[in-house]
Amino acid sequence: MPRARRGLTVSALTLVILFGFAGTGLAVPPPPPNPSDSELNNSKADANAKAGEVGRLTNQLAQAEQKLSQLQDDVELKQEEANKALVDLQAAQDAAAQAENDAKAARTEADAAAAAIEKARADLKTFAAASFQQGSTVGSLSAYLSADSPKDMLARAQLLDAVGGDRLNALDRLQQAQTAKSNKDSAARKAAEIAQQKQDAARQAKTSADAAQARAISAQDSQATQNAQLEKNKSDVEQQLYAAQAKVSGLQGQRQRYQDWLAQKQREDEERARQAALASSGDGGGGRPASKPASGPAGSSIEAVIARALSKVGLPYAWGGGNASGPTRGIRDGGVADRYGDYNKIGFDCSGLMIYAFAGVKGLPHYSGYQYTAGRRVPLSQMRRGDMLFWGGAGGIHHVALYLGGGQMVEAPQSGLRVRVAPVRYGGIMPYATRLIG
Repeated sequence: MPRARRGLTVSALTLVILFGFAGTGLAVPPPPPNPSDSELNNSKADANAKAGEVGRLTNQLAQAEQKLSQLQDDVELKQEEANKALVDLQAAQDAAAQAENDAKAARTEADAAAAAIEKARADLKTFAAASFQQGSTVGSLSAYLSADSPKDMLARAQLLDAVGGDRLNALDRLQQAQTAKSNKDSAARKAAEIAQQKQDAARQAKTSADAAQARAISAQDSQATQNAQLEKNKSDVEQQLYAAQAKVSGLQGQRQRYQDWLAQKQREDEERARQAALASSGDGGGGRPASKPASGPAGSSIEAVIARALSKVGLPYAWGGGNASGPTRGIRDGGVADRYGDYNKIGFDCSGLMIYAFAGVKGLPHYSGYQYTAGRRVPLSQMRRGDMLFWGGAGGIHHVALYLGGGQMVEAPQSGLRVRVAPVRYGGIMPYATRLIG
């Protein structure tokens, strides 16, 4: 087919370009950019400064969060104090109303007693006056003169005395009642005054409690605003840190690629020199070639490690799977992995993916807890491209991923999923990243 022949022609041309004349070896491509030491040092200094700023803002935010929590506690306390003041005010108002009612009742009783006394006094005056009026049948002189006998007259005199004495006794009792009711009225008025004072004090306490609650809520709102600003500042600086780290990683990657190019060029120059020497000696290339200089271990750069990890994106998660050579069949765990059939899958688990990625750098054990201590640990705020990130707690490490920079990572997540690139999850993340390169 024409398309197939065209492909063969292009491929052949490519081989000619790459290999050149027979015996010349692989042609070295043009040199990649080589950042200066000054550029590298400045980018590292900038990243370190941004990391320090992130750390400082993180501490400030932690202190602010603690203050906000204290203010929240204070708001809750002031709310309860306001509730107490409201209850006390209601009780004082009820007591004042009851005291006022009692005072009104006492005044009514005292007024009634005073009226009864006045009526009794009027009745007594009328009786006394009638006793001395002529023609009266009670207490008058005709009452004595009309008696049939001295005994009858004595009986009438005794009757007059008895009637007068009863009225006087009744008057005394009324006066005593008036005194008692007046005392009761005075006590009720005093109680009403005290109740009013308590009501005024309770109302003032309620006003003060409401004002204190309002101040507490205002302080809480103000602190929450400060926290939000701090959180934004921290997020902004974190983004700057990611950019600075990416720049460092990019420059380091350029430097590594340039060094790889130099090594390749050196090997090519040596090969050309060897072939030239053989040609000048007349050997024609038939002699035993000199041994080729040994190169460094494959995949020893950060970019090579990341490239190996990213090359496995999309492969299945298999618990216990993965080694330095690539994906392997998972193993049984007697639980979740078995339910997902990991023992029948060819893939990686989280630590197996790290073993494969760093195979050219260092042999790693198939356990994330040991991988956590396999290299130099750096604060999370200073993490950079190519570092390992870990998750765990008091019970130990349970997950590991490879940081890509820019807030991204590559991981073998869990049974039922596949190797993937995902945003860094900060919930439960360990405070240090592990660095094996640099």
